[in-house]
Amino acid sequence: MRGEGVLLSWRSIPGLCDDESAEIHRWNRARRRKTMVSRGGATLFASVSLAPDGNNNSDDKIQKGAEEERDIQEAFPRAEQLIKHPLALLALFPKDLALFSAGAIAGALSKTLTAPLDRVKLLMQTHGLRASGSKGIGLLEAITLIHKEEGIKGYWKGNLPQVIRIIPYSAVQLFAYEIYKKILRNEDGDLSVIGRLIAGACAGMTSTLVTYPLDVLRLRLAVEPGCRTMSQVAFNMLREEGIASFYCGLGPSLIGIAPYIAVNFCIFDLMKKSLPEKYQKRPETSLATALVSATVATLMCYPLDTVRRQMQMKGSPFNSVFDALPGIVERDGFLGLYRGFVPNALKSLPSSR
Repeated sequence: MRGEGVLLSWRSIPGLCDDESAEIHRWNRARRRKTMVSRGGATLFASVSLAPDGNNNSDDKIQKGAEEERDIQEAFPRAEQLIKHPLALLALFPKDLALFSAGAIAGALSKTLTAPLDRVKLLMQTHGLRASGSKGIGLLEAITLIHKEEGIKGYWKGNLPQVIRIIPYSAVQLFAYEIYKKILRNEDGDLSVIGRLIAGACAGMTSTLVTYPLDVLRLRLAVEPGCRTMSQVAFNMLREEGIASFYCGLGPSLIGIAPYIAVNFCIFDLMKKSLPEKYQKRPETSLATALVSATVATLMCYPLDTVRRQMQMKGSPFNSVFDALPGIVERDGFLGLYRGFVPNALKSLPSSR
């Protein structure tokens, strides 16, 4: 019997009438003679099964295609959604690309929001070298000096190369970290603490090496007077100091970034894995873990950051870490190595990622 796309059929079940009872056999024979003669001796018992009717395959395909088209239309953002929420465009991209794009946008926004603190930090780190014979300045002095000399816009001076740098830096760092983790895993697929440290250090050094010229441009644009655009800074450096000037301070940068990224990644991973599973995926957990790991790593490695900033300056008297460390301590004391640490710590919360 055919129904709406379904074929209904009856089949006899052999062996169900083997009972020796004469009464049952007589009843079955009488039943077959009266009502089931045309069915060739079918028994009283039967099985019923449902199966798709082969004649309706084309209808099923049409229905399936319509459902898929409806799903695609529902997934595609509508015009009113895009107007209210432009980031809905990310739904059109593959998941991994959308996540990276969202991370890059968030990183650029966080750097822009914290740019005034970063500018103050850089000025505090380098003021003693800029103003010959002068000691470093404090937080309030740096804030006042920037406003006095350049106005409100001065707090964002040097932010553009930082925003441009964050996309390739983050991409290279995350990609390299995953590659190094795969290389360093043991046969069971686990990664030891030492393996995490090495993977984080190598990823940090790789991303720093690739994007280092942009970091030098940011420093020069932020602290040197008379420089207004990235192109001006780049052409002046190339003409007056040569291409090697784009890599001034690379040594202490690599030395400093290796333990910084290693400690940062290691503490972040271990802290998150030590928490109960129900808390591991919560956003506030990631934020708190990132803040703690970044703070600990910064405390350990900040003196090397001060050294590289002063080596990046035009006309810096320091040629190596071994020259810079005693030179800074002699001029500004031991605390001179940590000058600018307070604004750096203040910007860690919104810029942690």
